Amino acid sequence: MNYWLLKTEPDEFSYHDLSNAPHDVWDGVRNVQARKNMKEMEPGDLAFIYHTGKEKSIIGVAEITSDPFPDPGDPKFTAVHVQSRYLLPRPVSLAEIKAAPQFAGWALVRQPRLSVMPVTTGHWQAIHTMAKET
Repeated sequence: MNYWLLKTEPDEFSYHDLSNAPHDVWDGVRNVQARKNMKEMEPGDLAFIYHTGKEKSIIGVAEITSDPFPDPGDPKFTAVHVQSRYLLPRPVSLAEIKAAPQFAGWALVRQPRLSVMPVTTGHWQAIHTMAKET
């Protein structure tokens, strides 16, 4: 199993929108590197859902439920089906992540415009630990 981070503008499509549907299509990704990352996704992989804009926080976890397929809006790009799994106990902000030295090399910190990125097992576990802290 692999771990991912998927960014979304919560005013357009939030984790809460995803949790109100049995599953949804994660599409509209046009960045070449993000597309490459999506092509590596497999059913059963888990992904953090990161709200951009004013929130700038990891808010919940979704599961990738399909193999990658051509984006319905533009078949040159890639889409996957996703399903909500759970909200984190509390959102983990980008500011918190940037303040922790262990995340210095992560694409979330280094490539702020990248909308789909891998997450290491260590980062996955660290974010979950941070989400449990008050």
